[in-house]
Amino acid sequence: MRESRIALAITAGVPAITTGVLAATAVALAVAMGVLALTAGARAQAGTSSASGASPAVEITELKDGPGRELTVGRCLICHSLEYIPANAPAMNRAAWQKTIDKMRQRFGAPITDDEAKQVLDYLAANYSGKS
Repeated sequence: MRESRIALAITAGVPAITTGVLAATAVALAVAMGVLALTAGARAQAGTSSASGASPAVEITELKDGPGRELTVGRCLICHSLEYIPANAPAMNRAAWQKTIDKMRQRFGAPITDDEAKQVLDYLAANYSGKS
């Protein structure tokens, strides 16, 4: 009888342990996928297709110096290459950049605070507005 109670106690804890292990595994997998995505993005940004860095296909996009540059680079690279910025600049003005930042935050969940969004907007409007 005592052995069956011990077995029941051990068996009763299995779902909780299994759930905890699965949750920890899912978190670890998500982190690993994020690292791989960032690594792939960095390679794509650098124009390399392998870890060896052989044969760059494109130049690395460097954004213009100015207040807010580092913040802009840091926030934008989370989701896309920096090439997006100068490629779209001819069609953008302050209002268009504001609309784009709002879309990135609201629709795509870009992790940018209100203060950071203002700084990014100021930087983009000052350096990448080609439309009057």
